Amino acid sequence: MRTGNSLSEKLITSENIKFKLAQLKMLGKTIAFTNGCFDILHTGHIASLAEAAKHADVLIVGLNSDSSVTKLKGSNRPLNNELSRAQILASLTMVDIVIIFEEDTPESLIKIIKPDVLVKGGDYKVEDIAGAKDVIEAGGKIILNPIEPGFSTSDLIKKIQSHN
Repeated sequence: MRTGNSLSEKLITSENIKFKLAQLKMLGKTIAFTNGCFDILHTGHIASLAEAAKHADVLIVGLNSDSSVTKLKGSNRPLNNELSRAQILASLTMVDIVIIFEEDTPESLIKIIKPDVLVKGGDYKVEDIAGAKDVIEAGGKIILNPIEPGFSTSDLIKKIQSHN
């Protein structure tokens, strides 16, 4: 894809994803999926997204909803609301689709999308990745991206707080 789709075209709801997937499959496009909170976008995120995009024609990013981020990261997160985070991700040329999910993990979303490639950070083990088993059973592959040393949203927040 990556043809400069507008932000509104890149932000897909869970209700519309099946239609979009049918279009992509009909066109013979391969799909990579990754996910995260992306609370403060940093170099580590950019490197990971760019690498994920190399593995398929289309990169779909599952974005944790605000309530999901709060459950995972604590009551002081997210710093940026889900629409803000989704729009920032959608503005990146390597990202083709952004879909917000409410659950703690994107496992049910992965079962719907059935990506050819599931991409996560190198700090994960394949057996601990939500949806990995489903992707492998469907003939897809799992890619573990290397982590960019020194880049973490939690560490950035601590650094900002220490300057106050």
